[in-house]
Amino acid sequence: MKALQDIYQCVVDGEMDEVEGLIDEALSAGCTAKEILDDGLLAGMAEVGEQFKVGDMFVPEVLVAAKTMDIGMTKIKPMLQSGDIKEVGTVLFATVKGDLHDIGKKLVCMMLEGAGYKIIDLGVDVSPEAVCEGVKEYKPDLVGLSAMLTTTTLSMKETADALKQAGLYDSVRIMVGGAPVNQKIADEFGGHYSTNASTAVELANELMK
Repeated sequence: MKALQDIYQCVVDGEMDEVEGLIDEALSAGCTAKEILDDGLLAGMAEVGEQFKVGDMFVPEVLVAAKTMDIGMTKIKPMLQSGDIKEVGTVLFATVKGDLHDIGKKLVCMMLEGAGYKIIDLGVDVSPEAVCEGVKEYKPDLVGLSAMLTTTTLSMKETADALKQAGLYDSVRIMVGGAPVNQKIADEFGGHYSTNASTAVELANELMK
């Protein structure tokens, strides 16, 4: 249906000011909130992820697309039935202690949210103890740790060690990413490394199997 295609394209193009009006048009044309969610908003964000992965879109464009999707989600959420949103899993996110960078983390959160994950974002400069408390409180399936400074990659290992000491390590899978992070660093504490936000979605899906 053209109305759903218009919403899809609106997300891809990041037209934040247009999305609510297009949703109204889709509803008037007889589309359900679930169709708008699945075939418009989420399908558009999935296309954004693919374009980002192959280098046809860049971080600023992805952030605008994600914001467009978020505006649309906010509008249709009251119209959705309890079973309309299928949550794939829950991910607890944190930029590790000593690090204040969060653009990369926000991008990954948005991409995963667009893929159906429930996101709990603890913010930046998060201590190992706070991550442990978050795992106890929210019982996530995955824990995402971000670091943008070489010095703070050590905080990732400290966080993993804290989870082990608290008896929580085996209840989650740890995903890690950030400019100085690589597979070797992840291997030191049993983490799972992704190179960017798009591959983070693929990694999360793999870990949830």
